[in-house]
Amino acid sequence: MDFSSKLVKAKFIKRYKRFFSDHILEDGSLVTAHCANTGAMLGVTEEGVTSWLSKSDNPKRKLKWSWELVQKDKTIIGINTHNPNKIIQEAIIKNKIKELTNYDDLKREVKYGTNSKIDILLQDNNKKDCYVEIKNVHLSRELEVAEFPDAVTTRGAKHLRELSLVSKSGLRAVMLYLIQRNDCKYFKIAEDIDKEYAKEFYNALEAGVEVICMDTILSSDAINIGKNIQLLTNR
Repeated sequence: MDFSSKLVKAKFIKRYKRFFSDHILEDGSLVTAHCANTGAMLGVTEEGVTSWLSKSDNPKRKLKWSWELVQKDKTIIGINTHNPNKIIQEAIIKNKIKELTNYDDLKREVKYGTNSKIDILLQDNNKKDCYVEIKNVHLSRELEVAEFPDAVTTRGAKHLRELSLVSKSGLRAVMLYLIQRNDCKYFKIAEDIDKEYAKEFYNALEAGVEVICMDTILSSDAINIGKNIQLLTNR
């Protein structure tokens, strides 16, 4: 996924009212950027950390700037939760995710379950429908280990229950964790943060839900799919 224009380097100051974040550009000017991430953003909101912003030319937008990346030394972290679906859709179309190749049709935001929408529905006359739920991952508290979630997510637990029902009905259900950082080789569920989500995750595994964990290649120009990383389980 290419950014519409090269990102602008800044210094993060603070995040507030959930969707707002202040940054200082290299010319010294202070700008307010939209923060799409509604999670706790553990470990990525330290004052003074390098941030990367995109700027919109849309005159209807209240905030022209959007917060896209955080950089700590050589570690780059994607924090915009609007991007993972775009990244995965592009990767599927280009057959870059081996588990999700050779489907004729791709649909986004399709209603299913109880008042839910699946991120991506893949269909083919010769295959079972494939329901793909995507989660953005930016948390890492252990060396080379990415974790999800970074806060309690009742919505996320609901998605796992819905996927379990899809799998039990005989269709294909996939939970895809996109690790938007370049320093992790493993992924695990942050059970200490959300025990209910962890319970539903392991229930989903038992129900036949497939889990795919992939990292990303991040820069100020683009974010692209990387490679599969290992899932660590506690059971």
